Amino acid sequence: MMGRALLVVGWMATLGFAASAGVGYFLPRIDEGMRLHILLALASSLLLLFSHCWIMFYLIGTGRAIKDAVRVGGLPPEFYERTKDFKNRSYPSLMLAVGLAMATFILGGGVYTGAVPLWVHHGLFWLTLAAQLRALVLEGKVLGANDRLMADINRRLGAAA
Repeated sequence: MMGRALLVVGWMATLGFAASAGVGYFLPRIDEGMRLHILLALASSLLLLFSHCWIMFYLIGTGRAIKDAVRVGGLPPEFYERTKDFKNRSYPSLMLAVGLAMATFILGGGVYTGAVPLWVHHGLFWLTLAAQLRALVLEGKVLGANDRLMADINRRLGAAA
């Protein structure tokens, strides 16, 4: 349940990025438009960082719980190995999305001051959006598989009790 809630936050961040882009592309570059663009981008970046970091911590925590359940319940070690696969499959994508989001936001400040060409910020935005969408889809699959694994372990431990 918590993993799904974190995914919802990640999707909200994605919508916020799209809204920020809309403001950046379509509102005049006057102070009010720029303030709204920066505010939306900041809020979206924070939501993105929050959701991906907590999904990572969630997978670490459930992995530890599964490891303990496997050890205590005498279950096959393959159950625990699957949790390592979940982390290994999702971490590169979520870290890429986080890194690109930070770069996009930070270099946006460089565009505002004239130190960075506008096309760099635009290009990073589209890369960030693609990486974010890929990360969310992959995290959804991994979290679903993680939930099914935990339910299977609970069922096996319940049957053994």
